[in-house]
Amino acid sequence: MTTTINISPASPLGVAEHTLFVCKTCASVWQNGKRLGESGGEKLLHQLQQLAQDWELRDEFPIQEVECMSACNRSCVVAFSAKGKLTYLFGDLAVDGSASAVLECASQYYAKADGLLPWSERPEAMKKGILAKIPPL
Repeated sequence: MTTTINISPASPLGVAEHTLFVCKTCASVWQNGKRLGESGGEKLLHQLQQLAQDWELRDEFPIQEVECMSACNRSCVVAFSAKGKLTYLFGDLAVDGSASAVLECASQYYAKADGLLPWSERPEAMKKGILAKIPPL
């Protein structure tokens, strides 16, 4: 199940041009097959939602929570995706202290026509943990 947090301008097909995906199951504590308390992914999601209230791209780059992004051994995980751009999947993000770097990197991604995020230009927290760089369709 996914929930879009922000309403953004959409293409003629009704799809947002840019999306920040956040895994909300990452860094969960499990007992007897049930998740206990708030996961690290949920904490990161809430931090991103708070910071995004003052983010200049909040209306152009919605935050969408995802139940699982299948990178459980590399949590916390986020992805940047946009029509005609590379898609990036980042993992190993610290629950506390990564949210501002994620939004800064998302702003850089938004500004690039092809979405290319050179390592040297990324915020420090986003230089490590890249799990995938997927070509555009």
